[in-house]
Amino acid sequence: MEQLLQQIESYKTEISAFEASTADAVENFRIKWLGTKGLVKAIMGEMKNVPNDRKKEFGQILNDFKLFAETKFQTLSENNSGLPTNDSELIDWSLPGDPVALGTRHPLSIVRNQIVSIFKRLGFAVAEGPEIEDDWHNFGAMNLPEDHPARDMQDTFYINQDPAWLLRTHTSSVQARVMEKQKPPIRVICPGRVYRNETISARAHCFFHQVEGLYIDENVSFADLKQTLYFFVQEMFGKDTKVRFRPSYFPFTEPSAEMDISCLICGGDGCNVCKHTGWVEILGSGMVHPKVLENFGIDPNKYTGFAFGMGVERICQLKYRVNDLRLYSQNDVRFLKQFTGAL
Repeated sequence: MEQLLQQIESYKTEISAFEASTADAVENFRIKWLGTKGLVKAIMGEMKNVPNDRKKEFGQILNDFKLFAETKFQTLSENNSGLPTNDSELIDWSLPGDPVALGTRHPLSIVRNQIVSIFKRLGFAVAEGPEIEDDWHNFGAMNLPEDHPARDMQDTFYINQDPAWLLRTHTSSVQARVMEKQKPPIRVICPGRVYRNETISARAHCFFHQVEGLYIDENVSFADLKQTLYFFVQEMFGKDTKVRFRPSYFPFTEPSAEMDISCLICGGDGCNVCKHTGWVEILGSGMVHPKVLENFGIDPNKYTGFAFGMGVERICQLKYRVNDLRLYSQNDVRFLKQFTGAL
């Protein structure tokens, strides 16, 4: 019986020390001590083990213990009336919240969207095609037969040699698919990712992004091509940007030209980026070769057209002064954070 008395005293000490700051805590006290499976009821059940000659004595002790627990519960209830019912209500919602990091688009996505937006204002629609392409749409339709030396200019990732399937080397394949399904007038731009088997360095990568354009209609001239690209340069880089065209060679255009703009980094004075010439090449262009039109049943005597293609990485490099192409695909947060808030 002495052990039971010690247990009661231990419980009283625990009850006396208990404090509550919420209504939930008070309810937990009631369940623990006064509930149907509480400790008070459990210890009252010990009366059956008390000898008959001491039942009156222990009955009084147990009743006092029960009254002690009930009094404590009543006091806790009175002291905590009107307080929050749970811990979440103790939060001060007027305090400022934790800062949330602001995300952004990838710089290549920002520039690509700007390019698309500029040409959309000129009436160009957006066309897309598969990145895994067949030899005909990627090469043959673009006036590059199997023995054409221009194929050596593009180190291709072949998936299957016979029949030839490959990762497209340019988005000209999308132009081919558009001409295959649509008759003139055609006015589209073809943004997308392309692949070439090149050594990765600060100036080259095995995958990159292009935006190519195609316009075919009656009486389309080289002057139309020049004015279209003049508009693009002024909208992308500013009204003061100078432009020049240089004769070049592409199998799918004739005549062909590369377009340079005045270096935005040195202002045309000469630097490492422009190789001290004051000019930076940004795209290739030209009038669509009659053979390409014939490949898709378009009469070259009735229709003419122009095409152009630019690398998004190069445009982004000039616009944001990026000096290493590898930064675009390394996912370095320090690099990407610089474009937070960009359009």
